[in-house]
Amino acid sequence: MPLFILAETSAGYGLFKATDKKLLESDNLTDRLSTIDKIVKEIKLKEFAKFDSAASAVEEATGLIEGKVTPKLANLLNEFKDEKKVTLAVAESKLGSSILKGLPHLNIKPVSDSTTTDLFRAIRQHFSDLVPGMLPENFKEMSLGLSHSLSRHKLKFSPDKVDVMVVHAVAMLDNLDKDLNLFAMRVKEWYGWHFPELAKILPDNLSYARVVVTLGMRTSSKDADLSEILPHEIETAVKAAADISMGTEITEEDLENIKLLAERVISLSQYRKELSDYIENRMKALAPNTVELVGPLVGARLIAHTGSIMSLAKSAGSTIQLLGAEKALFRALKTKHSTPKYGLIYHASLVGQASGPNKGKIARQLAAKLALGIRTDALAEFPEDADDETRAEVGIRGRAKIENTLRLLEGKVVSKGVAVNPNGMALGAPAKWDIKEARKYNADADGVSASAAPKRPLIEEVDQEMAELDVSDKKDKKSKKKSKEAPVAISKDDYARYAEKAGLSVSKFAKKYEKGLIKINADGSVEVISKKEAKEDTEDGAAESKSSKRKHDADAEEKPKKKKKKSDKE
Repeated sequence: MPLFILAETSAGYGLFKATDKKLLESDNLTDRLSTIDKIVKEIKLKEFAKFDSAASAVEEATGLIEGKVTPKLANLLNEFKDEKKVTLAVAESKLGSSILKGLPHLNIKPVSDSTTTDLFRAIRQHFSDLVPGMLPENFKEMSLGLSHSLSRHKLKFSPDKVDVMVVHAVAMLDNLDKDLNLFAMRVKEWYGWHFPELAKILPDNLSYARVVVTLGMRTSSKDADLSEILPHEIETAVKAAADISMGTEITEEDLENIKLLAERVISLSQYRKELSDYIENRMKALAPNTVELVGPLVGARLIAHTGSIMSLAKSAGSTIQLLGAEKALFRALKTKHSTPKYGLIYHASLVGQASGPNKGKIARQLAAKLALGIRTDALAEFPEDADDETRAEVGIRGRAKIENTLRLLEGKVVSKGVAVNPNGMALGAPAKWDIKEARKYNADADGVSASAAPKRPLIEEVDQEMAELDVSDKKDKKSKKKSKEAPVAISKDDYARYAEKAGLSVSKFAKKYEKGLIKINADGSVEVISKKEAKEDTEDGAAESKSSKRKHDADAEEKPKKKKKKSDKE
């Protein structure tokens, strides 16, 4: 079985044939390949397949690194189709297994172990001498150019989908937020010694910094024009607070340093806005479906967390749902507690719109749709004239589906003409059927026992005289109440006449008359009663009514007793 050697170089593929079939089995292989003369005797060049260009060289080298059999290599190995059985020495074991699987019609036995290391070292060292027409200088230039091209390819640089730029931009945005908060807090504390009331009027950091730069000393508030920064109402409040401020006095040098820091806050805020717009535009070009589902900032954070858009596209929906909550997940698994329901995806607008019990459901569905959208963004190919709506079609449909589910869960009206009941649930779906326990027969409700019989007779005899007395008493009480409650009607002219007799004004007379503090006698005289006397009259009337009631009750008790005795005698 002949022995062949496949050498992969920056210039092309070299196929060599060994003169000795058992070359790899010899113990003194290093001595046999020590010089160029000995190497030329041991191996001969059979064929050399040169790369056409630098781009093809990069493509072939990438295929070899990934362990793939490229078309050019397959054409070279077709030289063995007439051979019955061949041993082929290759540098990479991964490539050897790919040749065995990819070219089963060829009787090739790949060999890649420790015995081939010395053989390939000798070939690479003297490759320019083994291939006719190959100069050492040219071979070195080819190797250097291929290494640079291969490094660029490994960075996966693409002008269309630059996810590395998004990763760095999001990291810079997070750093900017921390620095801005720190600087703005320092400006408020520093300038607050001079004008402490301004922090309560202007909670916004950017507006505060602009006012500090424009206003300067609080004593110059009357001449300062803040109309370009603040509305008229807030400007008036700031100037009014500056006149009565309790802050301390500062020097011009102090104010200059405070203004420098405030200007830095303004410049950083402006840069943050520009960086945020850059991320939004870049994400719309890089991952339009992801932007439709979770927004540009959350999508950029997910890509930055995984490292690249391709890594995120390889993740499952359950993995995307928990990205950013890895510590909480492993802590929950270790302590056997409930696992988290969401990570970075929690900041998406769809999850934020859901109520507490429904956040986990919406996060799970959103992660599933996001897995489809990010794979479309990373792997789908669209024509150059495709519009933004076509590129983001998967994301638009997924968002509409999730919004519809959210309306169902939250009990709101469902869109797209779906009939709903008063509770907001869709009609047509049958309700869940449950087996309910039947009500048992209550035997205790059939009859009434002797012990439960009423002690009082159902029908009592009442004397006719007692009935007449009761009716007359009720009529008297009603007439008394009407006489007390309803004062005598007096005209407006009588009010003025009686008020003069009582020595009161008309309004006071009317109020006291309505309260019952004035009596008009039959002879037309007016009598003013104090509150105390009026209270005593009402108490006397109440006492009389109570005594009459007691007498009536006593008479009612005595007469039935007599009636019962007669019945006993009978």
